Amino acid sequence: MSGMAIGMIMFSILMALLVVRVHIGVAMFMVGAGGFVVMNGGEWMPLLNSLKNLAYSRFSNYDLAVIPLFMLMGQFATHGGLSRALFNCINNFVGHFRGGVAMAAVGACAGFGAICGSSLATAATMGQVALPELKRYRYSGSLATGALAAGGTLGIMIPPSVPLVIYAVLTQESIGKLFMAAVIPGIIAMLGYMLVIRIVVALNPEAGPAGVNPPLGVKLRSLLGVIPVILVFLVVIVGIYDGWANPTEAASIGAAACGILAVVTGGMRMDGLVKSILGTAQATAMIFLVLLGADMLNSGLAITQMPAELAAWVQNSGMPPLSVLFAILLIYIFLGCVMDSLAMILLTIPIFYPVVMGLDFWGMPVQDKSIWFGILALMVVEIGLVHPPVGMNIYIINKLAKDVPLRDTFMGVVPFLLSDLVRIVLLVFFPVISLYLVHALRS
Repeated sequence: MSGMAIGMIMFSILMALLVVRVHIGVAMFMVGAGGFVVMNGGEWMPLLNSLKNLAYSRFSNYDLAVIPLFMLMGQFATHGGLSRALFNCINNFVGHFRGGVAMAAVGACAGFGAICGSSLATAATMGQVALPELKRYRYSGSLATGALAAGGTLGIMIPPSVPLVIYAVLTQESIGKLFMAAVIPGIIAMLGYMLVIRIVVALNPEAGPAGVNPPLGVKLRSLLGVIPVILVFLVVIVGIYDGWANPTEAASIGAAACGILAVVTGGMRMDGLVKSILGTAQATAMIFLVLLGADMLNSGLAITQMPAELAAWVQNSGMPPLSVLFAILLIYIFLGCVMDSLAMILLTIPIFYPVVMGLDFWGMPVQDKSIWFGILALMVVEIGLVHPPVGMNIYIINKLAKDVPLRDTFMGVVPFLLSDLVRIVLLVFFPVISLYLVHALRS
């Protein structure tokens, strides 16, 4: 049996394990180990020899230290009340428009994503903050929950982003450049979601009534409350990109600053500190388990030569590069039906990355192509968080909004998915959207 055939069988078994709800990290480890043994003629010793170094070689990577630090930033922001300050500030400026409270929720998701890096944490935190206000102004259940579920995806779109860190580690790309490349697409995503809300309330004014317009003094005071959060974001992102701090150092500064802000402005006490540390440990352990499983799977696939054979087949097939790219993006959307964003990045990048790097897109340099594809992959992966049957953001928000049927939440997120598709097409045909800041700040 050829290596390609064994690789396809491995993927089939992996999908079957996911269907029966085996944890993605465990499933990838089991399949990878099985493929490794089969490709070595049924001998177990090569697998055991590989396992001696597998975990150490992955977890000794210094860049991975940024993951728990970014997670800790988000935990401090959650338990320190910074999320509420962000929402109140934006709501004071736009809440008096029709649909304004929902727009404020989306804007607050973007702001919280700038100090969090996790989509699920963004959706859960902002859902707790914004849903009471949306209910108070009698927003329709579908618009309120749909906007929050979609807005939660900005947690991984606006840097810092954990999936982008993983992509950088897998492809040996610069974390700072990837973070900078995600800024404009993230802002476009936020504005696109706000435009969707505006269109929805224009078609159905009862779906998003206008809120209260507070005095100018109240607006300015709320603006002062979020300036420290903005400064933390700028220090982390600019510090990494400018080179005066490596990613781990910048993340450490950001985590310490968020912790201080949470104590000073949010009143976080010892119980909040304990919850923050425990939450960080649990999330980091989950991510690292998936990382270990992905490494085992990729080791098995490497022996089958499936990624290299697939890349060579695509290059020799004569297919237009854009056709290959759109096929890859569609695969991501389908994979979003059965697995989470981190698992998709870990599973597919070792296979798709060599394929994309071997194709020509408008004569784009290899490094630009690497950054551009990373942002594209991130945007398509985020769609998996808001489309059925997984749609983790949808289930999180729907659980918080207990009086809204799940069907209404899924219906409410559809217009935001259309906005996502428009944004992806724009980024495919206009790579400068993601590359502009990378080039402008480098020169």
